[in-house]
Amino acid sequence: MNSFDYFFENTGKLEKNFVLGPKETITYRDLYKHCITFATWLNEKFGTGQNILLIGPNSVFLITAYLAIMKSGNVVVPLNPEIEQSNLDFIQEKCEPVLVISAAQLAAKLDYKGVPVMDEVELKNRLQAKSGNPKPTTQNPHTTAYSFDPNSLAEIIFTSGSTGEPKGVMINHKNLIANTTSILNYLKLTEQDIMLVVLPFYYCYGLSLLHTHLRVGGSIVLNNMFIMIGGVINDLKRYKCTGFAGVPTHFQVLLRKSDSFKTTDFPDLRYVTQAGGKLHNAFISEFLENQPKIKFFVMYGQTEATARLSWLPPEKLPEKIGSCGKGIPDVELKVADENGTPVKPGEIGEILAYGDNIMPGYYKDPESTAQTIKNGWLHTGDLATVDEEGYIFLTARKKEIIKVGGRRISPKEIEDVIVSMPEVVDCSIEAVFDEILGEAIKATVVVKETRAAAVTADTIKAWCGKRLAPYKTPQIIELKDKIIISATGKKIKK
Repeated sequence: MNSFDYFFENTGKLEKNFVLGPKETITYRDLYKHCITFATWLNEKFGTGQNILLIGPNSVFLITAYLAIMKSGNVVVPLNPEIEQSNLDFIQEKCEPVLVISAAQLAAKLDYKGVPVMDEVELKNRLQAKSGNPKPTTQNPHTTAYSFDPNSLAEIIFTSGSTGEPKGVMINHKNLIANTTSILNYLKLTEQDIMLVVLPFYYCYGLSLLHTHLRVGGSIVLNNMFIMIGGVINDLKRYKCTGFAGVPTHFQVLLRKSDSFKTTDFPDLRYVTQAGGKLHNAFISEFLENQPKIKFFVMYGQTEATARLSWLPPEKLPEKIGSCGKGIPDVELKVADENGTPVKPGEIGEILAYGDNIMPGYYKDPESTAQTIKNGWLHTGDLATVDEEGYIFLTARKKEIIKVGGRRISPKEIEDVIVSMPEVVDCSIEAVFDEILGEAIKATVVVKETRAAAVTADTIKAWCGKRLAPYKTPQIIELKDKIIISATGKKIKK
């Protein structure tokens, strides 16, 4: 089945609004009709299996194009609207797109090397021109729900590679359907759910919000300005949002950059989800203390797994704080040694994953694919341990481990200690060259503006000295007044 048909299987005729918000809205019925119309044109113009770049901020325009490309049997390549020209050149050369669908505001900033570009106005004109005669895609053998190959490519999501060059994660229709089904299975979403979306749709976490709510008939509210905390709080209340999803920095900012989130009552907010990196225990405890009625879902995933790999039930959070839980429904997870044998409780190994949500590989990169997918298992590169009940606890990325005087140190352990200081908003640990030790530990610490005078390098070292072994205490400490974050909400360390 084409993932588009799966998303709209029970919702395509709904008159309710799928997108809510002050700037634009659209009903399920209209969105479905527009997607079918545009998909028909794309299929007639380009056939199937062609790569189409999609670039722009979250909007109805972006959602329509994204879904229509997949429905047409072509491959959507969603890109960060803040992409550098060099990365765009690399991706274009690799993907050889037949079309670029771009927000008009970006057309003047980026060079698409002669590839045809379609913006919002042209898409609107195309929809109006074809609206009187949209050919049902079930007449096309490439896009019918009955003969469509679920293993065909749906999208390519580019992530940062270890070499500096972006890697194209191939996601097929089977991956999307499997992961969406699993997420719905444990979150128990219904048509009553309304999600405030601050995550961009070129990011797999953001896309999972789009997919799940389309499937169940819920609604989403688009907010592209998370930096305005007041606006986020107002949207949560004004649109009676039942859900919010964020990466660690979103929760750090909400909890410690302002007191308004902690003291505001959200009668409709049923749950929040957190993924995109490990949120330190101090922030989770602070959230539970200040918003005890809101369920907090800790999750773990990777783009290579379509989005999700594990979840921790909220009722287990106080007991298992620091854990990312166990595998989501229909996904097998294990923490294994170099031979693939599951480690014993307390031992450290790599997280491996198996399921229908695992990517077929990296686009035109068989070498990296072979290093990452072995016998069908995804080797995540994340190090972890397990407890006696099988709950997984992340320790570090393989490439993040710091060696000081021959000792292996996880940055997350030190970060956990420093962010437990009430005055600290964020902390990043990194290794810097040291002539004697090989590597020394540097901490970059963001402090509350109102408490900046009370926190110094010496007070931080004293705090660490009482809670960490001496060799884990940072030798270098840099104080800053703000977190630098990417468009996905993840912090930028360098």
